[in-house]
Amino acid sequence: MSNHYEVLGLSQDASAEEIKKAYRKLARKLHPDVNSGPQAADEFKQVSHAYEVLSDPQKRRVYDTTGNENGTDNGFGSGYSGQGFAFQDIFETFFGGAGGGGGPASRMRRGQDALITVRIDLKDAVFGVNKKIEVDTAVVCPTCDGSCSRPGTSPRTCDICGGSGQVQRAVRSILGQVMTTAPCGSCQGFGTIITDPCHECAGEGRVRNRRTLTVKVPAGVATGTRIQLGRQGEAGVAGGPSGDLYVEIKVNSEQNFVREGDDLHATMSVPMTAAALGTDVTLDTFDGERELSIKPGTQAGEVITLKGLGVTHLRGYGRGDLKVHIHVETPTKVDSGQEELLRQLAAARNEQYSDGKLVSSGSGVFAKLRDRLGNL
Repeated sequence: MSNHYEVLGLSQDASAEEIKKAYRKLARKLHPDVNSGPQAADEFKQVSHAYEVLSDPQKRRVYDTTGNENGTDNGFGSGYSGQGFAFQDIFETFFGGAGGGGGPASRMRRGQDALITVRIDLKDAVFGVNKKIEVDTAVVCPTCDGSCSRPGTSPRTCDICGGSGQVQRAVRSILGQVMTTAPCGSCQGFGTIITDPCHECAGEGRVRNRRTLTVKVPAGVATGTRIQLGRQGEAGVAGGPSGDLYVEIKVNSEQNFVREGDDLHATMSVPMTAAALGTDVTLDTFDGERELSIKPGTQAGEVITLKGLGVTHLRGYGRGDLKVHIHVETPTKVDSGQEELLRQLAAARNEQYSDGKLVSSGSGVFAKLRDRLGNL
């Protein structure tokens, strides 16, 4: 006799929920209504019988203890071994298995959740955007509208369980035979059988299709942020509720700006003369052009902060800042006239050179060193 756990593709420590899920998955695949293969009928009977045993707590306990669903290997001998029945097992088998069930199961099941990735520009992360996306997912079958049956037909009441979805079976115990209730193997516990399944969805009530959705991406999102769209995931089986759709955001890098938290960083290059004399420059931001004031004597690496021009706070109010890093451009090539002017400037600043080396300066390192020596 085949091992019931192996038939369902499970280990012996599988939970009741795992047993139910495995059975339903195999039953959908092997049911005669959807699979007419030569071996499908026999396999379906094995799966149904394995589920009938393992879904019942008392039957499963007997099966796990003795290796035999009837509780014996040879007569009743093994039932009294060191791994045999406890008194509680006997009591539950005799008195607990005769009760009725909860009626037929519903075919409807909730659809699975789905996850997709959407790319947006940094500007969209700053202000938010409505993004159109296309999703390949399961939708309600347009032909049967989720009923699973061909239009004009309806499921037939199961003639085995009479529509109750459950059957009673006699189980041998050391006290005799008792009646237990288990899901009907013929109708899978649904109480009805789909004799004429919809050809569009093969009796599942849903089909694969592409949908177009508009996602409202809030301002302040970052790479890795997930947006939950309720009931926008896969449609459920047999008209069941849809799952949720999760949209994961990835923000494209920007050439002119770098994001750190809710602050933006940019680099502004200015000529050496402009940094020395001071000037006003125009900077293109996500909020349009802004005037940037470069003060006289601005040094390379200084940062000018423009308040409130960064990324919108995702939770809360206001925005981060735009921090502009100043890069002072030093000329790499000068003509003779420009060189003479620079030498005149150096002389006016008391900067002395010898063989191309700076040996004295009216400011900077040399001035500080001279001041220190003068104070000794």
